[in-house]
Amino acid sequence: MCEDSFSLGIDLGTSGVRIAVINSNNEVIYLSKVSYQRGLDYPEDWRKSCETLIKELPIKIRERIAGIAVDGTSGTLVACQQNGRPLNKALPYNICCHEQASKLEDLKPLHGPENLPSGSLARALRLVNQYGENILLRHQADWINGWLLGNWQWGEEGNNLKLGWDIQQKKWPASYKKLTWKSALPEIVESGQVLGKISADIAEDLLLPPELIIVAGTTDSNAAVLAANPGPNDGITVLGSTLVIKRFVKEPILGPGLTNHFVNNKWLCGGSSNTGGAVLKKFFNDEQLEELSKQINPNKSSGFSLRPLVSPGERFPINDPELPPVLEPRPISDALYLHALFEGMADIEAKGWEKLSEAGVQTPQRLITIGGGARNSHWRKIREKIIGLPIISSTRPPAAGLAILCSKAIRNKKSQ
Repeated sequence: MCEDSFSLGIDLGTSGVRIAVINSNNEVIYLSKVSYQRGLDYPEDWRKSCETLIKELPIKIRERIAGIAVDGTSGTLVACQQNGRPLNKALPYNICCHEQASKLEDLKPLHGPENLPSGSLARALRLVNQYGENILLRHQADWINGWLLGNWQWGEEGNNLKLGWDIQQKKWPASYKKLTWKSALPEIVESGQVLGKISADIAEDLLLPPELIIVAGTTDSNAAVLAANPGPNDGITVLGSTLVIKRFVKEPILGPGLTNHFVNNKWLCGGSSNTGGAVLKKFFNDEQLEELSKQINPNKSSGFSLRPLVSPGERFPINDPELPPVLEPRPISDALYLHALFEGMADIEAKGWEKLSEAGVQTPQRLITIGGGARNSHWRKIREKIIGLPIISSTRPPAAGLAILCSKAIRNKKSQ
């Protein structure tokens, strides 16, 4: 890779898109973000957001970008025509398809989150039932990769775990051989693999170099881990719309609700809860969260015991698609209620780390927090008290982690 070439990371989140550009020394030189116009379930919003951010890049940066890597919300699935054109809105990661439960049973043996109504496989079955078998099924990041390449053939393995991809055996489950719609599934590649050059038409439209390569990225939470650059004794908590905990391990750890990814040549084990910032946004806006947090004494208990979920259903540390939220009683004081919500989330996080430990994951000595919630010092102090570990915050955005992954792929390609 040339000394002055840049790498672009694109982070497709639940509410919008963020990008980061790094130089050859992995230093962030540009950051930007934009919100979706309509929402997570509109693929055209994903594309338009990416277009907007790339076209806003200074031309002196744009003309030196050597590669792009993309992440997405793991589990958000769209049905497309063979040319990648969406047939309708996407089914977001938090949509459960309970009507497909019996068909999921027929496809056993399965090994993880794809066996649940909340997994991508259930959403895939609903989409096939709705649009027929002659379609393509693509997750959010894979669909954007297809747009950049002009080729919707590929799927990155981490983004397809919830669809049933066996990351250890590097294949779809044997039970999938009887699927009449198997051709709708993507051809899977590893995170960090070069997918090909950018489409000539897209490069011309976005004023990007025609030799620019597209690199298979990872999931949004994995990208955040890469950005944080954890040490061997660190655990990672992602406080975004949902709460995700992860830890690098020597080999995959199996258990209910656990996922294993292979990122940057290392195994990353973790679990995802449906609690998180989406619950807070249900009651408070950003300004209220900031002001009410200042009124909280994190050294005292709120006196309440809540289970902060937006809707029924939990993935981890309790694997129960029917688990009800506990959001009451609600005290008169909004600050006290926010205090109770913070404690409820911290309790879920603590139980998550306990669950990982029971499964054989070494307990971390320190936690690194990333995501929007990492900025809240009062929440951090409540978490330290309940979890019993020191916690620091990382300010590097997930898009920077993708850019680093992309930069490494470019260097490897150059050395071959």
